[in-house]
Amino acid sequence: MEHEHVDVLIIGAGLSGVGAAAQVRERLPKKTVAVLESRAAKGGTWDLFRYPGIRSDSDMFTFGYTWRPWQSDVALADGPLIREYIDTVAEEYDVDRLIRYQHRITRAEWDSDRARWTVTAVVGDPAAGETVTLTASFLWSCAGYYQYEKGFQPTWPGMADFQGEIVHPQHWPDDLDYDGKRVVVIGSGATAVTLVPAMATGPGAAEHVTMLQRTPTYVLTRARHDPVARLLKRLRMPDRVIYRAARWANILQAVGFYKFSMRWPHRAKALIRKGVARQLPEGVDVDEHFSPPYNPWQQRLCFVPNNDLFKVLRSGDASIVTDTIDTFTPDGVRLVSGKELSADIVVTATGFQMQLPFGGIEFVIDGEPLDLPSKMAYKALMLSDVPNFFFTLGYTNASWTLKADLVIDYVCRLLAHLDQHGFRTAVPVPDAAVERRPLMLLSSGYIQRSAHLLPSEGDRAPWRLDQNYLVDRRVINRARIDDGVLRFG
Repeated sequence: MEHEHVDVLIIGAGLSGVGAAAQVRERLPKKTVAVLESRAAKGGTWDLFRYPGIRSDSDMFTFGYTWRPWQSDVALADGPLIREYIDTVAEEYDVDRLIRYQHRITRAEWDSDRARWTVTAVVGDPAAGETVTLTASFLWSCAGYYQYEKGFQPTWPGMADFQGEIVHPQHWPDDLDYDGKRVVVIGSGATAVTLVPAMATGPGAAEHVTMLQRTPTYVLTRARHDPVARLLKRLRMPDRVIYRAARWANILQAVGFYKFSMRWPHRAKALIRKGVARQLPEGVDVDEHFSPPYNPWQQRLCFVPNNDLFKVLRSGDASIVTDTIDTFTPDGVRLVSGKELSADIVVTATGFQMQLPFGGIEFVIDGEPLDLPSKMAYKALMLSDVPNFFFTLGYTNASWTLKADLVIDYVCRLLAHLDQHGFRTAVPVPDAAVERRPLMLLSSGYIQRSAHLLPSEGDRAPWRLDQNYLVDRRVINRARIDDGVLRFG
């Protein structure tokens, strides 16, 4: 039976997927492209999350695409601005017509004889059971790495007895009213440090917001508006010059601080601590609440714009408690220390669930189920012995889109190389001497909970990346396509 065939099938219409489709259309206009999106709207993370204050914790000069400037001096942009940016790019590059919404891929089968993928997707309501089948020469997963259906929700004793509301940020109710109410936000990551100041200030603010954390996180402040971009704007420089200068200033700053943290972790820790201590009100212990038991960048750092978290701590509109939950009570949460936190609303900003392999898809290679943990990542964008398959996995220590742009450029160059030489397939084949190591080295809970599901990386390039944009540009974008590791057919 003949099915619709496309050259490149992209999974996901978020920031990565829209960017991938835009550049394949722009650079390889003869290629047919389709984008399958499981949800009813594009935007991915930035359409899914609607909690108060939702924003990027990466600067927009590196979080925006290198080929489509972010035309604002706002560095840490909120969710609606990022959704608007994605919508604008999709419109400008004619990507909208390529997206098929509510298409959830359940199975992808590779056939070496035909050199193509056969993809099955559920359309619309899964309960209806309607499916569609497409074939594609190349499959490209831009679906990210966490489940959209549900976040990570621990269970504690007494939750059923709590008389208030329990909310997870991934499923924020449109009608949640916290005006004048007591709120406890459980968590210490990017979501929690965003929610606390957002819920504690402005119209409809809570009476008081308590950030309850089991373990502290490193928190740094930065200006919401980028100083380099603001200066160049005042000098009336062209937008592209402003974007390029601000982008490289942020790249070099991020890479420099990461390398500094890796080489001198105690100095980095002291530097962060000093910055936090200057902003805390009297009575808030910096070591108890802002000194994690791990080194900087063993987990992601949290950035707050214009000191907003510290401002609400100083004003008394919010407070921070570092302790462990013993049980929920009808009126709030009781801690192991014996302290009780009264609450009308508890927000469980406890993280998300990773979804692997790649969007929850069942992969089959020439009749054999794909054993993902047995594979090794090539340049962190292909899998060993898996032909014509790409994936976009952004940086954990820098802006996601810096890596996404490198993947986009590489895939476009590889597809052009195959066309130029008359090849239909490309597959990375590892040397037996390459030793394995974990793909993602962060100790964050969401990674450790799913580490056993991940492929490995190797101990040398091109099977290993340094998580350093300056180095990875050479390994991914400037190295030869025909590097002796890829096999063509």
